[in-house]
Amino acid sequence: MDHSGHGMDMDLPPFTLGRGLAFSADPFFLIGCVAALVLYGYAVARLRRRGDAWPVHRTVLFVLGVLTIALVMCTALNDYGMVMFSVHMVQHMVISMLSPILLLLGAPVTLALRALPVGGRGRTGPRELLLKLLHSHYMRIITHPVFTIPLFIASLYGLYFTPLFDWLMGSTAGHLAMMVHFLAVGLVFFWPIMGVDPGPHRPGYVMRMLELFAGMPFHAFFGIALMMGSAPMVGTYMNPPSSLGIDALSDQSAAGGIAWAFSEIPSVLVLIALVFQWYRSEQRTARRSDRAADRDGDKELNAYNAYLASLQARGQ
Repeated sequence: MDHSGHGMDMDLPPFTLGRGLAFSADPFFLIGCVAALVLYGYAVARLRRRGDAWPVHRTVLFVLGVLTIALVMCTALNDYGMVMFSVHMVQHMVISMLSPILLLLGAPVTLALRALPVGGRGRTGPRELLLKLLHSHYMRIITHPVFTIPLFIASLYGLYFTPLFDWLMGSTAGHLAMMVHFLAVGLVFFWPIMGVDPGPHRPGYVMRMLELFAGMPFHAFFGIALMMGSAPMVGTYMNPPSSLGIDALSDQSAAGGIAWAFSEIPSVLVLIALVFQWYRSEQRTARRSDRAADRDGDKELNAYNAYLASLQARGQ
């Protein structure tokens, strides 16, 4: 297949989801997805063998995250994404916004820290190496909002509205690098916002919401710009195969609509997760306060009542 996408006329079957998709896997992503599932499953099994529990919902969410990557990169969707802007945009949005959220909700870093062996006395084991990486100066930079928000925005405007996108789409390696970049950007952007795994930055819940909504308007504007374009804006999809029976401009408009919609859907998912985490955090804080009150016999409450009684005595 010529992956350049410039003026090629491929004999592709009609694009429908009603029937099974042909298996056209990207080997790199296929190997990566299988490896991720195997390593995650091994870590969970290691915890279970030593009698430790791991939440089932975390495993389910991580598996769903891996499957979303496999869906857009290891099926015929990947082939159609080379010649249809709308399908490519589905790939981009899923792999940069939906997959990272699901993967992070699976808490893979927390699982690794619990499952990795600890180095002996005076030695550095795999767990210590991971902790060093998490607290390194490099990680503090790439997960800081000052870095992640501009990177998230530049991955849209600096890629699609410059010749860089056409250059990357001109080769299989370039397309692969672009998709890996989308996934990495999504992970570093949502990591501190989700706050499930430990990391260099653990902002409060209000700050996380502000970080989330800081990048979403630019995402929506990007989609609107594609929808309102009066001419095809990306050379790769300027001449779609005639066998598909699609118009380049209408396909671009559909791509813009997909980008605009995806600026809302993940935001809602993350917001729900943050509100739930906030609620659970408040519940834990309340339980700790109750336990402290039980231990000291409500010392603070008794002191406050004594203070009120003293005020009343003075008034009398």
